[in-house]
Amino acid sequence: MRRPSVPPLTRAAPAIAALALALTAPAADAALPDGAKAPDINTLASLAGKEFKFSLADALKKGPVVLYFYPAAFTPGCTVEAHQFAEATAKFKELGATVIGVSHDPIEKLDRFSVSECRNKFAVASDADGGIMKAYDSVLPDHPEYANRTSYVIAPTGQIIYSYTAMKPDQHVENTMAAVRKWQEAHK
Repeated sequence: MRRPSVPPLTRAAPAIAALALALTAPAADAALPDGAKAPDINTLASLAGKEFKFSLADALKKGPVVLYFYPAAFTPGCTVEAHQFAEATAKFKELGATVIGVSHDPIEKLDRFSVSECRNKFAVASDADGGIMKAYDSVLPDHPEYANRTSYVIAPTGQIIYSYTAMKPDQHVENTMAAVRKWQEAHK
């Protein structure tokens, strides 16, 4: 007896529903407080579709780092946030800051995301094993396969100087930009 064919979208519906629920759930606060030492990061990243090894220590040699975690590439909120960071990347660079996004997505998916949604402006890193999300306590509650939407600003000393967690993407760029500017003013 032949089984009826199930359209791919129908098979994916439970996963899509779980992600939608996760993305609308209230966010927990970022657990790494201002003043904490930022855990080191060495992972694969993609900028303009080109893979490279990202090192937080190397990035910090150039200036502050805006490290933002997002649940999943190509989802509505994450796409909005990527567009906002892409539009602000030149301003962050003027302030000497590097922007890097991190998600649990495989690097192959991020190769595409870095081109289409990050608009070739900043890198996105793959946290394939979830270790970076855990180290930064940026795992989405009840959904450990996704990052919580959390942004950090890390000073060149490796110290976290700002953290912000909210599932709505609209304040992450504005808030991290203000934190970088405040740091710059204090270190002129």
